[in-house]
Amino acid sequence: MTGNEPVRPRQGDKRRRRRMLTTLAVGTLLAVPALSAATPGASPAGTASTANATKASAAPNSPKPTVVLVHGAFADSSSWDAVTARLQRQGYPVIGVANPLRGLADDSAYVSSVLDTIPGPVVLVGHSYGGAVITDAAVGHPQVKALVYIAAFAPDQGESGLEILGKYPGSKLPPALTVRPFPGGQDAYVNPADFRQVFAADVPAGRTRLMAAGQRPVALAALEQPSSAPAWKSIPSWFLVAGADRAIPPAAEQAMALRAGSHTEVIRTASHAVLVSHPGATAHIIETAARATS
Repeated sequence: MTGNEPVRPRQGDKRRRRRMLTTLAVGTLLAVPALSAATPGASPAGTASTANATKASAAPNSPKPTVVLVHGAFADSSSWDAVTARLQRQGYPVIGVANPLRGLADDSAYVSSVLDTIPGPVVLVGHSYGGAVITDAAVGHPQVKALVYIAAFAPDQGESGLEILGKYPGSKLPPALTVRPFPGGQDAYVNPADFRQVFAADVPAGRTRLMAAGQRPVALAALEQPSSAPAWKSIPSWFLVAGADRAIPPAAEQAMALRAGSHTEVIRTASHAVLVSHPGATAHIIETAARATS
């Protein structure tokens, strides 16, 4: 052997090293739970998360009612975003229903099917045409403790949205509508050039341009279809009147609120999109209804 040749370990040395490594690995594995148990407040891996999951599943349901928000025509559930954020901060479970806008009977049946899935008390809220939908949808649902109308239709039996608009002067909505056919019917949109002045005069112009571009049309049949027996005759109601509304005249909103015996608040400068321009006041009247019926 020369001085430059590597020294090869003997076979016995290799076996001793393997035994030492094995002993160290086993000792480390056995020591981990012992170390955890000896540390104050610590627990074996997975125990804390399992306990938390058990607590979460065993936690009682929220004592506050579920708030179900139903948007109207020419809008979608995002119109409730600022209201929803306020309600959630106060601990209310919130569901923003995607109103189909296809026909009053069908839309009401859809919202009714959502209500079927909610076991606890409900505050049912409708904006604009959504008010007509909740008026019909709430019938037969004893868990609905309050109806809240936000610049909305609250029709009596046999009334339609267009009929109500015809009874009270001041609506700029009908002449601003653009009609497009679809298979089986006609859809109504608000002309984007008229959208802000008719629908959202107190909302910043940039926001209204987005609202106009993304508006969801309503089938004309939905506005023409008469309402069935109204839920407001048997369920307490609240009404937020938009005093500068150019879609549903404020006089019509006041008359419907009076007829329903609603607890009424008025924002004199608010447009039809009061839930967007005054989300705090909108959330407040919903919370008032929830507290009064809990």
